[in-house]
Amino acid sequence: MKTQEMTDRIANGQGFIAALDQSGGSTPKALRGYGVEDSEWSGDDEMFAAIHAMRARVITAPSFASGKVIGAILFEKTMDGLVEGVPTAEALKQRGIVPFIKVDQGLEDEAQGVQLMKDMTKLDALLEKSAAAGMFGTKMRSVIKSANPAGIAAIVAQQFEYGARIADAGLMPILEPEYDINAADRADGEAILLAEIMKGLDALPEGRQVMLKLSIPATANLYAPAIAHPNVLRVVALSGGYSTDDACAHLARNAGMIASFSRGLLQDLRKGQSDAEFDAALGDAIEAIYRASVAG
Repeated sequence: MKTQEMTDRIANGQGFIAALDQSGGSTPKALRGYGVEDSEWSGDDEMFAAIHAMRARVITAPSFASGKVIGAILFEKTMDGLVEGVPTAEALKQRGIVPFIKVDQGLEDEAQGVQLMKDMTKLDALLEKSAAAGMFGTKMRSVIKSANPAGIAAIVAQQFEYGARIADAGLMPILEPEYDINAADRADGEAILLAEIMKGLDALPEGRQVMLKLSIPATANLYAPAIAHPNVLRVVALSGGYSTDDACAHLARNAGMIASFSRGLLQDLRKGQSDAEFDAALGDAIEAIYRASVAG
């Protein structure tokens, strides 16, 4: 797929984006959920080899190429790897799936009710490598813990600043200021977040687009103005710790917002399953997430 074809697929495709980008500290937990215990690997190389094997199994499963998955977000080492002897980005494109790369380097400690992203000291090199690998876009995550206006303004400003650098490098940025779904003041804070996002969108140069990855809002259809904004290619939702069923039920109430789930997609997959069992479990999750994504 060429860039315009990938743009059209993300903008208009019926389906959702799979999040296959667990990295660093989240990888052991993801492996345990898959049925790979800590004793089965030693050191980062073996750990990342184990998670790559899981992701390759997902990508090559028949249900993953059903047309209902329109994009996939990868970790750098997944991008660097091979799937059935083919570079991962190309393996996805062969299945009609648009590849994205996670670019953030983790989170700062909480301040003003938010966790900003750490300085991305490796960003320029990673963008160059990602573009050469045929990636379409990027994703970067920061977290909002409470309805602190100054903190929310800072987190959105940081997302847009890095987004500009990513767009200048020829890639599509997904801005992800996640709102903690367990925050007691989430409804108030998400209203502040929307206002800051709209300011950022309005300030973008004419013709420049970004994507947004947001927690499913406490108030249904809150993000409709962002979804309709001409500088937004697509708005996707993270599962935020919800189970597949709960995430899908909440998402289905939000017209125009599609899923970009990780836990909600992978939670029922196990290493010990036969290929048929694995594909059936993955297919069930894909079908449920697809239905929720196209419900609006």
